[in-house]
Amino acid sequence: MDENKMNINWYPGHMAKTKRQIIDDLKLIDVVIEVLDARIPISSQNPDMQEVIKKKKQIKILNKSDLADEKETLKWIEALKSKNVSAISVNSNTGIGINKVIQEIENLMKEEKNFYEQKGRTGKTIRVLVLGIPNVGKSSFINRISKKTSMIVGNKPGVTKQKQWIRLSNNIELLDTPGVLWPKFESDEVALNLAFTGTIKDDILPKTEIAYRLVKFLIKNYLNNLINRYNLNLEEIKSILNQDGAENNNIYEVMCLIGKKRGCIVSGGNIDDEKVSNILLDDFRKCKFGRITLEKVVD
Repeated sequence: MDENKMNINWYPGHMAKTKRQIIDDLKLIDVVIEVLDARIPISSQNPDMQEVIKKKKQIKILNKSDLADEKETLKWIEALKSKNVSAISVNSNTGIGINKVIQEIENLMKEEKNFYEQKGRTGKTIRVLVLGIPNVGKSSFINRISKKTSMIVGNKPGVTKQKQWIRLSNNIELLDTPGVLWPKFESDEVALNLAFTGTIKDDILPKTEIAYRLVKFLIKNYLNNLINRYNLNLEEIKSILNQDGAENNNIYEVMCLIGKKRGCIVSGGNIDDEKVSNILLDDFRKCKFGRITLEKVVD
């Protein structure tokens, strides 16, 4: 496997147009909700947008919390709050955390609400923009918080196309925005995290390379999860990893072992790299390894 630095450019033309529209829409907005993937709270932030929204009141939503390591999610929430950033763990599928989001919107706008009431203006609408890169579950979050299911939701990155306002109770209006990425991933780690979670399409990077890097991460951070998923032998894995030679060859040998376990064998007894890579990535994205966080808080 190639360990050389990747140079990835990913910026379809419609994303530049979307960014310009979001900047224009912000003139109307009181609060920005940024929906993040709880497994990758840093990689799922659009760095281009951080500068644009920095003067707005913000809430960071750690969505897909049911897929992430619960202890790590709590650490992220505390880390964000230590920087005076509102952060809430949310599972949009079950609705856990949704009520806290509404409460936090009202809390952030409490002073403004009191100000307008003193001026005799009651019932002022709070306008909230919902921001998020593709595949963080932004549409599912909006469907849940608005108690509607009319919005298109799918597994393909960027499926939400049209801008729309959604009226909530409590004088809150949400503005949905299409998912937008940024021109270039400066960090291999960010690119891989987005690839692991299916945020960027699998044809942007070689699938076997993504799967190899995933196995490498799991061996280092969640070895027991990997062993339990494929019924591997711990001593055999340790023996493979302790072999002389290049680390990448040893990790690839672990991939081959998983391939044998899953019947990914072609003529001549060789392993079908593409097939085992599909299995590994599919298992990760469906949480078959258990709850895993790819980015951890660094003190």
